Amino acid sequence: MKVLHDTRDMLQDKSFLQKAVTIALPVAMQGMLNTIVNLIDTMMIGTLGETTIAAVGLANKVFFVFSLLVFGVVSGAVVLAAQYWGSGDVKSIRKVLGLAISISLVGSLCFLLPSEWNPKAVMQIFTASEGAVSIGASYLSVAALSYPFTAVTNTYVAVMRAVGKVKTPVLISSMTIFINIILNYILIFGHFGAPEMGAVGAAVATLTARVVECAAIISVTYCSRSPLACGVRELFGYSREFLSQFAVTCTPVIANEFMWGLGTTIYFLVYGRMGDNAVAAITIATTIQDIVVVLFQGLSAAAAVILGNEMGAGHLKRAEKYAANFFILQFMVTLAAMALCFGIRWNVIGMYNITPQVAQHVNLCLLAFILYMPVKMFNYINIVGVLRSGGDTRVCLFIDTSGVWLIGIPMAFIGGLYLKKPIYIVYGMVMAEEIYKAVVGYIRYRQKKWLRNLNVQLQK
Repeated sequence: MKVLHDTRDMLQDKSFLQKAVTIALPVAMQGMLNTIVNLIDTMMIGTLGETTIAAVGLANKVFFVFSLLVFGVVSGAVVLAAQYWGSGDVKSIRKVLGLAISISLVGSLCFLLPSEWNPKAVMQIFTASEGAVSIGASYLSVAALSYPFTAVTNTYVAVMRAVGKVKTPVLISSMTIFINIILNYILIFGHFGAPEMGAVGAAVATLTARVVECAAIISVTYCSRSPLACGVRELFGYSREFLSQFAVTCTPVIANEFMWGLGTTIYFLVYGRMGDNAVAAITIATTIQDIVVVLFQGLSAAAAVILGNEMGAGHLKRAEKYAANFFILQFMVTLAAMALCFGIRWNVIGMYNITPQVAQHVNLCLLAFILYMPVKMFNYINIVGVLRSGGDTRVCLFIDTSGVWLIGIPMAFIGGLYLKKPIYIVYGMVMAEEIYKAVVGYIRYRQKKWLRNLNVQLQK
């Protein structure tokens, strides 16, 4: 009865719903646009064969780990920026932006340099297939040049969300995604007089789109007189107290995303040794899953910003109520997403040029994903949105990394390399980590130690 009462109250709270939709919808739309590009990329590249799908999928795992590192930086930055925005401290928000950009750019170089110096050695980490190594290396050496631009763009976009500017990134993403798709079509297949570049053409298209996106984000920020538009000096010059608060809040988030990303990349190290068909199946399944995951990216972003704003303004009771509202929304959206994923899976699988066996493995991977969705999406909202919003980042680090390294990775090695089970069985074994994370994460949520005003702590 209490659940029904809370659900009714949430649906009647127009102020909360308006705030949640205003932030969640644009974030979800932007994620959906990026997913559509990945989907079309995979479909176009898929016409070149399953080895090419596997090669590009594995090469993009380098970007995946890098993007999670950046996500960790900006997630920590958003926690602080949202609370500063709640207290009206624009000056500190600009310094958060400057420090986050600096860290993200340094991180991008750590992935760019090895990808340029010896891309084949990087690819050999993931697979022993000579064909996949060769194709993946040529793709990676070009795609890696986009990493610094991605670092700057993602930092600006995240902090823009913290100050309520959520529509502009969606419009810019729409433009750059259109550019990416058109260039993919031209350069992969050699249309309109362009050379037929195959997988490398997809990398060139991605690089071009990322450069345009970065330039557009910065231009709009300064032309629109955004709170983030400032002189270079305002982005730097940090007090000891500020650096301490940034380190305490952001370092665990950065470590969290990096260690989680490294761990999930090890999954693909195992998948890569299960054969090109296994990698192709899990790559396609993951791309389809992203269609529904973007909904929860939007909700978690909204939770982090809205709860952070409320706690920064000292409204802890309201933040607690809003957190419960987000879990109710998450459950409702999960049910719809499960039905959507189940209903469209064969329609999307049918768009790929793959063998019936690979298609069936994709289908079974998706069914495993659907079964785990209730706990997986709870973890998404709880860890990325609720717990982090109050700076409870060290516990988030423990929950995420212990789940991956103590459960997920052992399951991958046992299922894939020791028992030699099919990819869908291994994937289901790996996903068992979500149950552990849901139990531990719920206990932490109920302890309410995440309900904190970080501005008060900084002033002390």
